Amino acid sequence: CGDLEPDPGEDWMGAIESEVAALIDRGLRPLCLGGDHSITYPILKAVANRCGKISILHFDAHPDLYDEFQGNRYSHASPFARIMEDGLADRLVQVGIRTMNGHQREQAERFGVEVIDMKGRRDDRIFEFDSPLYISFDMDGLDPSCAPGVSHREPGGLSVREALGVIQSTRGRVVGADVVEFNPLMDPMNMTSVVCAKLVKEISAKMLAAPPAAFDIG
Repeated sequence: CGDLEPDPGEDWMGAIESEVAALIDRGLRPLCLGGDHSITYPILKAVANRCGKISILHFDAHPDLYDEFQGNRYSHASPFARIMEDGLADRLVQVGIRTMNGHQREQAERFGVEVIDMKGRRDDRIFEFDSPLYISFDMDGLDPSCAPGVSHREPGGLSVREALGVIQSTRGRVVGADVVEFNPLMDPMNMTSVVCAKLVKEISAKMLAAPPAAFDIG
C-alpha cells in the first residue's frame, strides 16, 4: 500500500491509525513495516477498534512497558504500556526479553503481561490464542549475530530459527502484524534486511493460513 510519511508537525499517530483503519475497512489485513516501536500503538488502536479486544505476541529484547521514557509517554519504549492501559488487548505475551528492570517488572505485573525471558524460554513451548492475534516483531528481539541492523543491540537473543519456530507453531488467527526497529544505517552488509524479508514472508503465511472467515472484522 506504499509508505506513510506524515508531514512535520502533523499528528503522525492519528495519521497511522486513520490509514490502517482505512485498509481494514477495505477488507485488508495490515502488515506494517517500521519505523520504531512507537508505531505499534496507533496501529493497534485501529485493529482493536474493528476486531474488539485482541491478543498480542510480541518479540523483543525490551518489554517496552515504560510509563514514560525521557519524558515521552508515546516513545518507542512505551507502546505496550499505552496499549494495555487503554484496554486494547486482553492478553500480551512477550518473547525474547532480556532487559527487564524494576519499573517494567511492576508494569508487567500491573497489566498481567506474560513475559517469556531468554533465561526461561523453551523450544517446546507452543502459544495458543483464542482471540484475534496481532504479532509485533521488534528486530532487536533477535541476537545481534543474526540481525545487527538495529539501534539497540542486546546480546543473548533469539536465533532466526528459534523465532521462526515460535511463529510457525503459534496457534491463533492472525489479523495484523508489524516488523519494526530495523535500522538500515546499521546494516552495511544487508544481512538484517534479508532476515526482515524472511520474517515478513513467514508472518504473511501465518496470516493466510486461517480460512477467510477467520478474518471477518466487524
